[in-house]
Formats: sequence, C-alpha cells, structure tokens
Amino acid sequence: MVRLPIEQVSSERQRGTMRRLQLGPETIDVLSYRHAFHAGNFADVIKHIVLIEILSHLCRKDTSFDYIDTHGGAGLFALDAAETARLQEYKSGFVRLMGRDEPELIPYLSAVRSVNPPAALENYPGSPLIAAQWLRPQDRGWVCELHPADHQALQKCMQPYPRVSVSCEDGFAALNARLPPRSRRAAVLIDPPYEIKTDYDRVVDVLIAAHNKFATGIYALWYPVVDRARIERMEQRLINSGIRDIQRVELGVAPDTTAHGMTASGMIVINPPWTLLDTMRPLLPVLAQCLAGELGHSRCDVLVDE
Repeated sequence: MVRLPIEQVSSERQRGTMRRLQLGPETIDVLSYRHAFHAGNFADVIKHIVLIEILSHLCRKDTSFDYIDTHGGAGLFALDAAETARLQEYKSGFVRLMGRDEPELIPYLSAVRSVNPPAALENYPGSPLIAAQWLRPQDRGWVCELHPADHQALQKCMQPYPRVSVSCEDGFAALNARLPPRSRRAAVLIDPPYEIKTDYDRVVDVLIAAHNKFATGIYALWYPVVDRARIERMEQRLINSGIRDIQRVELGVAPDTTAHGMTASGMIVINPPWTLLDTMRPLLPVLAQCLAGELGHSRCDVLVDE
C-alpha cells in the first residue's frame, strides 16, 4: 500500500491533484499529474537527448542490457489532444529544434520523426517509447506507471514491443525488486513528477539504495529546477553519499526565481557513458540559444570523479 503523510495528502487534495484509487482490497492515494500537459517541452528535450546517449552507448556492445523506467507516463502523446494542446509547451521545446543539423541532435530528432507520418507532426514519444526503439532482441524493458489512465495508454503503446513489460505499481518500490538485473547491465531512468515535496529526498534515498544493490548500472535522475535550493540539497546528498562517477547536465530557459514555475531542468547521471560530456558540452549552448535566446543557460560538469 502506498501511503503519503497526512499533511501532504491534505495539501494535495486541496489543490485538486489527489485522487483515490482502488487496487483490489487496497485503497491508495495517487497524484493526478499528467505529463501530457508538458510533452515535448524543454525538459523533455534534455531528458530524451541524454537518455538516447545512454542507450546508444549500451548498444555498442552485443551483450544484453535491461532498461528500467520508474515513471513511464503514457508512452505517446498526441499533439492535438486536449491535455497537450492546452499549454502547447512542445512549441517552445522540440519544435524549435526541427530542421537543425547538428550531428548530436540527429538521433533525438529521428526518434521524434519515427512516431509521425512523413512530412507531418502529430505525436511526441515518451521515454518508454524512445527506449523501446533501441532495445534489441536480447534486451529487456521494465516500465512502471501508477496513474490508471496513463498506465492503460502505456500498455497499448507498448504492445508492438513484447520485450517491454509494463506494470501499474510504485516505480520506486519496483526498482528495488528489479535489481540487480540478470543481464548485469542496465540503464535506469528515474523521473518522478516531484508533486510531493518529499520526492526530492526520496529520489536520493532510492538512488543510493539502488546503487548499493547494483553499483555498475547507469542511473539517470531527472530533476526540475523550481526551487534551486532543493536541487542543491539533492546534489550535496549524492556528493556526500560516497558514490563515484557522477555527472550533471542541465538546460535552463530563464533565470532562477522564487516565483512559481520551472526555469531549468537537468539530469544527474551515475556511471555515465564516457561520451556524455563530449556530446553535451558543445550541444547545450545550441539548445539554450534555440529554446530561450539570451535567457538560455546551461551547465555540464562532473559532480564526483570516477
């Protein structure tokens, strides 16, 4: 059973983001966050470019690997759907990169084109669908999504990919059960919505526990910069954890602020591909300029050496 502290449950219900879900004999509280409202935005751009770099690196060896996604979402987002069309964040995200010819962008743009008709733009792929395109016959995927409607959509989206298993469960708990993988190689994507403030601490706890259980996996932790102090605490906890080989890649579209809204987004990667910094360092300034002009900013650095 998934339980939230009483004060947090009360707060989320007042904001209208909490719903009750019956799973057999259990009743749980889940959040109503829907990624469709934000599909294809600048945060997706940086997350999916880094994810593709990780998957590409793993595919350079013939030996199998596992892909584990703790918060899969719906898998595929129709750009004319009510949720996506409401904010149209994709127009200030990946749409601004269409037509670019930087070599580092080609795999990402190809992934988006692969889910669209020729010469048309109708859909944007989520992380599970992008990853499924990279999985080979010897590889396996494990994707979790707790939101009932998104889980149903994700199951449908993954039907053409029998190597991907989809489950309706808490991704944090499921990660522990999936480690260590039989393949002894894995890419783990952890990208919760952070609607509950304790998620900023929980993701670090989960990541440290996962690394203790399976130290050689590649772990990619997505984070939103809404409150910079929270991200700095996350980073410091990871730096103090004793885990080695941690890199950070971040893309910003506005200066940090105490006002409401996400101004930047990034990925913290443990055991990153040796190519990650070389790929992202020249690309990030291009992304920042294309997506935000003079307000754009980025960082690409090492938090902890090997």
